Amino acid sequence: MTTVGVGMVGYAFMGRAHSQAWRSVGPFFDPPVRPEMVALAGRTEENVRAAAAELGWASAETDWKRLLRRDDIGLIDICTPGDGHAEIAIAALDAGKHVLCEKPLANTVAEAEAMAAAAARAQARGVRSMVGFNYRRVPAVTLAHKLVTDGRIGAVRHVRAQYLQDWLTDPDAPWTWRMDRDRAGSGALGDIGAHIIDTAQFIAGDTLAGVSALTETFVAERPRPDGAGRGRVTVDDAALFIGRTSRGATASFEATRVAAGRKNSLRIEVNGTSGSLAFDLESMNELWFHDGGEDAETAGFRRILVTEPEHPYAGAWWPPGHVLGYEHTFTHQIADLLAAIGEGTDPRPSFADGLQVQRVLAAVQESAERGSGWTSVGGSEHVGGGEHVGGGEHVSSSVERSAG
Repeated sequence: MTTVGVGMVGYAFMGRAHSQAWRSVGPFFDPPVRPEMVALAGRTEENVRAAAAELGWASAETDWKRLLRRDDIGLIDICTPGDGHAEIAIAALDAGKHVLCEKPLANTVAEAEAMAAAAARAQARGVRSMVGFNYRRVPAVTLAHKLVTDGRIGAVRHVRAQYLQDWLTDPDAPWTWRMDRDRAGSGALGDIGAHIIDTAQFIAGDTLAGVSALTETFVAERPRPDGAGRGRVTVDDAALFIGRTSRGATASFEATRVAAGRKNSLRIEVNGTSGSLAFDLESMNELWFHDGGEDAETAGFRRILVTEPEHPYAGAWWPPGHVLGYEHTFTHQIADLLAAIGEGTDPRPSFADGLQVQRVLAAVQESAERGSGWTSVGGSEHVGGGEHVGGGEHVSSSVERSAG
């Protein structure tokens, strides 16, 4: 059995989720390449050693660069805040290490372009890379993508996406690095908006070509958790935008961390010429499907419980009706990455896909900062299940105001 040593950078929320996935992927998916959890990297020796012992890593490092010099590590898993992604990923790829990088890919388009270029260089040497948009790996979402690809709802006309959370509703909720634009890139837009951009594009098999947006920061300062006064909030609390895809479908998106009562509600609906799909992460084992084939008396959405062995990923787990959870999406992600490494193929979503999402985020920010107007999404990278679905010509990121 071929093995690959894994070195992970970061051990907070995402690091814990990824560690769970690395522990469970082998017993349930029997990947062609078996991972070994070799080393965990973090800044503080005492903390990283404690985290390594708790999460199942064999050793600890206080400098991520040491991971790249270790011969027993062949894959780097990046779970840091966004401001560290580019430096770590580019260095790892240039060192010949496979890379899994958390979303969004970077904090800026320039960083994402450099990362995609490094991935392309590494690809020529058989080195693989993938960005961690784990919601593609919800079985119901993967099934939705398949149904659209198979033509079950006809041509896509409308895409609607929301990601609603409430953990910043309280104005005295503590300041974190996620409120600092230098570290996070943006607020709700990049943190959770990136997820619905990628997931909606994945399901619809199409990319956003242009947007018109607004963002809002409701609380300008928040108390620092160490009690040292209040920290300035330099990112958005909420982002809303409409868009048009490269194939002419209309789209609407909303991402907010101040929707009282909504804990983790990622909702996507896609309407086609002959049917529709609807999904909500808070009921993540369900997909609502309408294919337009019923008679008028019984027409409407029907609920699919996506837990059958025939459904994506579900057959590796439990008997039908025994539901899966959030943590399983990370296991599915890693299973697909290891399969690609073993087969010598390129995993999705690629760094090029991550760059395309980064360009959408930049277009949203540009439109919001200018106050109004249509903003084109730069580039024509593809998104989806392996086929090219991007729109035609390369367009700039300049604002194009419609003429009435």
